[in-house]
Parts: sequence; C-alpha cells; structure tokens
Amino acid sequence: MAPAYPLQGITVVDLGQIYNGPYCTFLMAMAGARVIKIEAKGGENLRRRSVVGGAALPFAMLNSNKTFATLNLKTERGRELLRAMVKKGDVLVENFAPGAMERLDVGYESLRKINPRLIYGSGSGFGRSGPNMRYPAMDLTVQAIAGIMNVTGFPDRPPVKAGPAMCDFFGGVHLYGAIMTALYEREKTGVGRLVEVSMQESVYASLSSNLGLHYSMGNSVPPRTGNRHGGLAEAPYNVYPTSDGHIAIICVSEAHWKALLKAMQREDLLSDARFADLKHRVDNMDEVDALVAEFTARHAKKALFDLLMSHRVPCAPVRDLEEVVNDEHMHARRALEWVEHPMYGRVCLPNSPMRYDGVAPIKLRPSGPLGRDNQEVYGEWLGLSADEVAQLQAEEVI
Repeated sequence: MAPAYPLQGITVVDLGQIYNGPYCTFLMAMAGARVIKIEAKGGENLRRRSVVGGAALPFAMLNSNKTFATLNLKTERGRELLRAMVKKGDVLVENFAPGAMERLDVGYESLRKINPRLIYGSGSGFGRSGPNMRYPAMDLTVQAIAGIMNVTGFPDRPPVKAGPAMCDFFGGVHLYGAIMTALYEREKTGVGRLVEVSMQESVYASLSSNLGLHYSMGNSVPPRTGNRHGGLAEAPYNVYPTSDGHIAIICVSEAHWKALLKAMQREDLLSDARFADLKHRVDNMDEVDALVAEFTARHAKKALFDLLMSHRVPCAPVRDLEEVVNDEHMHARRALEWVEHPMYGRVCLPNSPMRYDGVAPIKLRPSGPLGRDNQEVYGEWLGLSADEVAQLQAEEVI
C-alpha cells in the first residue's frame, strides 16, 4: 500500500475566521484531511481585509488545500445544510464568540445529537466559561490582558506588543492538538466530544522565564528585560551590534561560554572571577554585554555568524522579512514554496511545519474565490440536484 497522510479520510467543517481557527484547520488540511471552509456572504473577516494593503497574503497562507463553500447560517435552510454536513463529517471547528453557535441552534449539544461521533473544536479568547468569557478577544487585547505586552520591550519604555499574532496562532496550534487528542479517543470509544481552547490560556506557559523572575523577586512585578533573558537568568543572552546589522547570541552552558571566548580570542577571561560561572556572569551582566558588544561591533554580520558557527556558539543573524521569505533552508525543505496564486499572483506560501515519515510534504493547492467549490460540496458531496443548488443560490442560502 502507498503511504497515506495521517488524516486522510477525515472531513472537517471549517467555520474558522481570521487566524485562530483557520490555522488549526490548515494544519489538518496539510495532514490530508478534507477541509470544507464555510463562509458567509462577503467572505470571512480575513478575506474581507484583502481590500487593504497586503492583507490578501495571510488569507492565502492559511487557506491552502481547502474546499470553499458559502452558507448563510442566518437562514433555516442554511442551518439545515450545516447539520447535513455535520452528519457526514468528523470535525467541526469554529472560533466565534462563545454562545454564537448556540444562538443559531447549531451548538455542540444540538449537533452531537445528529452525529455522536462529532469532534467539535471551539477556539475563543477566554474560554467558554468564567467571568471573562464574554470579553471581545483579538490578538492585541489578549496580549495585553495575558501579560505579554508588560514583559515585552525595554524597562525605560512603554509596553510593546509582540510583533507576530502569537495569541491567535498559539490558540490555533493548541486547538489542533485538542482535536487530535479527541480523534484518538474516538478511535477507542466511538464517541466524539467538545474540545475548547482559550487564547489567553494557550500563551501562559510561554511566560515561564518571566514568571520565574516574578517568583524570585517575591512576587513583585519584574521590569521588562528588552532583548535579555526574560528571567534575567542567562548571560550572555542579547542582541548585539555588528558593523552592518545585529546578531543574537546566547550561551546556555559553560562550553558555549568557553567557545565564545575562544572565538573572541579572549581566553584570558576564563580566569576572571566576574565570569567564572553562570551566577557570576548574571551578576555582572552589564560587563558581559559590553564585552561581547565591543567584539561583535568590529565584524560584519555574515562573517561573524560564520566565525561563531565554526566554534559552535549558539547565535543567529537578525534577518529582515525579505531574507526570511527567501530562506534557502526553508525552501529546500519545502517549508516555503513559491506559488502562482490564481487571485494574488506569485506568492510565497508555507507548508505545514509537521512532517510525516514516508510521505513528502503535501502539494500546495492555493486558496480560491468565495464559493469556488459550492457545486462540489452541495452537489457532489451532499447529493443535491443542479436545480436544488440553483435554488439555494437564488434564495441567498449560498
């Protein structure tokens, strides 16, 4: 038998929007699942943003290898069609505000009566219970309330958001994990379940270094640490200047520190009591950073990276997005691929970071226009006649 992708045979009804739900279902599609993306008239919010600047690219990035259908869930016929999909499907994913699906009578309790094997994946900002469950949740606001902004930036400046939409994507990855866990359970029991992921809860563990500093300071609020370690527990650990940019350097072991000193031709400092071990280096962090910065500033970024790599010092050049998009390593692994998109032209799209032994990364099939696959979904999959599909369109159900 030819090797198969792990989720071949699984059908996902995708009601996701923006980043959270769509990234979860993108990972499922790239693992071989059939993902049917359901959008309302005008498209989901991320598609509608495509009229502004480069906002079309994120939609293309998160919606490869999906089937596109439209559906008006505010009509009874639209809800009937969703129930028909759920009856034939395995997974439903949504990241609406808690209660939105229930108000339409298509929440989990209603849908599991139609298909007891259904895995219902729900992503939200703060969860489906608790005093904050009704708060509007966007990546920016969750970063603020989750403490991410307060630990990002420099101590003498205001809080800063993390550059990437980390709450949305952490939430999407955890939602994928929860759905996979429930699918594994279903294999043993034959019964599905509701799984939910809160964006706020999904990012809390990433604050571990900062929380360590908070704990060590007697639970007082620690300062922002800039590019230094979040727990101020490593040195050197910083972004240092070069003659043409910056380089990140971290030494997490004595071997790394000794290798750095060798690359710097400063092995005389091995006997310096200020740098004798990690505790002393942390106590003298300013001196460590000044010493390393004076060295790095004398070198060009690429030459310095090559030198430090030859000594096995953990480091990396700080690269811009143009360099990242054209990363030779990522393209060699097909983690990134240049694609001729039917709507957006030549774009660089990601594949899944997850690899499955025995099969190559799945071939990218670009996203498409709103309702591109209505005939396939309603005519071929649900078995409606051409006249019935035409009637749905005439009635603006699709």
